[in-house]
Amino acid sequence: MRRTRRELHRGRLVTCYADRPATVQAMLEASFSGHAERPAMVDGEARLTYAQLAQRSAAAAAALASLGVRPGDRVAVMLDNGLDAVASVAAIARLGAILVPLGTRLRAPEIAHILGDAKPVAVIHGAPFAGDLAGAGAQPDACLDTASAAWRAPGDVSPPSSAATAEDDVFAILYTSGTTGRPKGAMLTHLNVVHSCLHWQEAHALGPDDRTLLCVPWSHVTGLCGVLLPFLQAGGAVVTMPEFKRRRFLELARQERITHALLVPAMYGLCLLEPDLASFGLSSWRIGAFGGAPMPAPTAERFGQAFPGLQLRDCYGATETASPATITPLGPGAARAGSVGRAVPCGQLAVMDEEGREVPPGRQGELWIAGPMVAPGYWKNPAADAAAFAGGYWRSGDIGSIDADGYVSIADRKKDMINRAGFKVYPAEVESMLAGLDGVVEAAVVGRPDDMLGETVAAFLCVADGGPTAEQVRAWCAGRMADYKVPQHVTVGSAPLPRNANGKIQKAELRAALAAATTEGRE
Repeated sequence: MRRTRRELHRGRLVTCYADRPATVQAMLEASFSGHAERPAMVDGEARLTYAQLAQRSAAAAAALASLGVRPGDRVAVMLDNGLDAVASVAAIARLGAILVPLGTRLRAPEIAHILGDAKPVAVIHGAPFAGDLAGAGAQPDACLDTASAAWRAPGDVSPPSSAATAEDDVFAILYTSGTTGRPKGAMLTHLNVVHSCLHWQEAHALGPDDRTLLCVPWSHVTGLCGVLLPFLQAGGAVVTMPEFKRRRFLELARQERITHALLVPAMYGLCLLEPDLASFGLSSWRIGAFGGAPMPAPTAERFGQAFPGLQLRDCYGATETASPATITPLGPGAARAGSVGRAVPCGQLAVMDEEGREVPPGRQGELWIAGPMVAPGYWKNPAADAAAFAGGYWRSGDIGSIDADGYVSIADRKKDMINRAGFKVYPAEVESMLAGLDGVVEAAVVGRPDDMLGETVAAFLCVADGGPTAEQVRAWCAGRMADYKVPQHVTVGSAPLPRNANGKIQKAELRAALAAATTEGRE
């Protein structure tokens, strides 16, 4: 186990690994040189060693530098999982700029908010996303299409030297929705991300012989800080697929002899639909990590039967914790039913009551999280910082407990958040979008339980005469927000939504009405 020590960072006293790379760029450069001839990436037909990946990222850095990108500048990236995305991440780190990932499912209004808040000087994108970026107001002269010649720096342009970056500098801004409905930019520093990578490496004993399959979006914290960067740090190989398709996942896992994959439980459930699941063998697959939602016991049991050598390992974290805050330890008997594991080596978790007092082991309260992996705050949002951070801890809003052995259990999520196959949907954001549709008097959004996805989005609307139909509501949302946020179930009526004496919408009544309608077959 790595040696740790207490250090002061951004006014917080945190436990850190004493021996660590100073920055993400230093971490990547160590792998580029130390594992130069080892496989780094498999992207479709392309197979790159670490030396070749270093060349691609250097060319990308030269292309960005020619646009005037300098240390501290924000650079947005809208690309599918693949080589160009990885080269972009490494290039931005090399320049000391700040990465701003844009999920490829986002729509123009969502993109516009992020661009307006982060104010990137450049946007790297794939050709399919040019329309959404144009609709969001992105300036053409700041857009770098990876299909263009400009993306491949001219041969006579030398790549810039690595910038002098400090570990408390911001590496990336990842936007996460909140109860206000407006996405906030969580600032992840180099210190945060390096520690997240080392936590994964130590927890899962990752090394150069390991191979992972990246099938969750790299632009989310799970893909970036839970899969891509930890494996590059460990010198392992990253196999990419742009979108999860269960049979293709299983075929690639067998073909590439993966040893690791990080999925959401719904993906495991989808794999179980393949009648010949066990025939894939996958004897090399040793770690099946998951997070974002509880793993149904029957799913875990059936997976264990199909792949006896696979260890399923739960983890719990958030964008603000740069991925894991807890991980189930390795080894026989290390997992514990109903638990998401124990705190990562440099992390500290506390369970607090409403008065800000720590509760005894086994008692429930709000989980507060501290450590070198916890973001220092949100991008230019002091009000959000004041609400979410206290005493060096991030207040998760999740209700849970920690037993006497340090195992963490989650009792409930943030009050209204909907978890659709691992994608977090905040009702306030969807409600805000619905309020902009002509004819909508009021709207409320709740989660509807779903056996496969965990939850889907359901909307209740009070509309004026001649107001929109359910189909029009879905079409309105589909053109303006990520597909996983679009309400799958829409109830339109003229009656006011139920409210309490204080005027607050009673979402419990709406959930009950939704359950009753489903039971009676009226959905």
